Amino acid sequence: MKYNCLVIDDEKMLADSTAEYFNLFGVTAAAVYCAEDCRAFLAQNSAELILLDINMENGDGFSLCKELRKTTDIPILFISARTSDDDKIIALNIGGDDYIQKPYSLGVLLAKVKAVLKRYGQSADAGFNDGYLAVDLKSKTVTVNGGAIKLTALEYRLLTYLIENENKVISKKELFEKVWADKFTGDGTLNVHIRRLREAIEQNPNEPRYIITVWGDGYKFIGGKQ
Repeated sequence: MKYNCLVIDDEKMLADSTAEYFNLFGVTAAAVYCAEDCRAFLAQNSAELILLDINMENGDGFSLCKELRKTTDIPILFISARTSDDDKIIALNIGGDDYIQKPYSLGVLLAKVKAVLKRYGQSADAGFNDGYLAVDLKSKTVTVNGGAIKLTALEYRLLTYLIENENKVISKKELFEKVWADKFTGDGTLNVHIRRLREAIEQNPNEPRYIITVWGDGYKFIGGKQ
């Protein structure tokens, strides 16, 4: 069976109530409580988005995220009661798409999940190809110098949004609202994703050719031939 969202949290009451709430408002959701249950669930079902708790009894969420990223690029949103900035950086670096602090409002969380599902499900006929970097928006694939590269769902959305606004300066505020669907996302989160994206597509990430920082304003994707 295909679900919109899989909730993975060893706080069973919270996981169940989150999934039940989502189902009430048109987002099909299921809940599991450990990494082993997640593997069994995904062997029989699929999900378009995963809500993953960092702390779990049988293995932490970081390890499970690394495992999942070997086989899937669907959005993974971490949920955690931890407040350390280090945890947030680790979550993003290993392939997480966002970090949501507990306790959270189910209404706010539902709105974020719906926005991510809508954004992730969009497709377009256009793309980008300059002979070195190629982005196919239909197949959602990215190749660099002829070789396919793997981006997280959020990295891909960030790249395609910049490409869709090629040669236009995009403010951080706009990226927070259009890519993250969350105007309260912090600069640190954006900086980590920009750095990872540059490492993936740029010949020299320290001297970027495509994703340019416009100091005080935001970022700009520069198109054209190499």
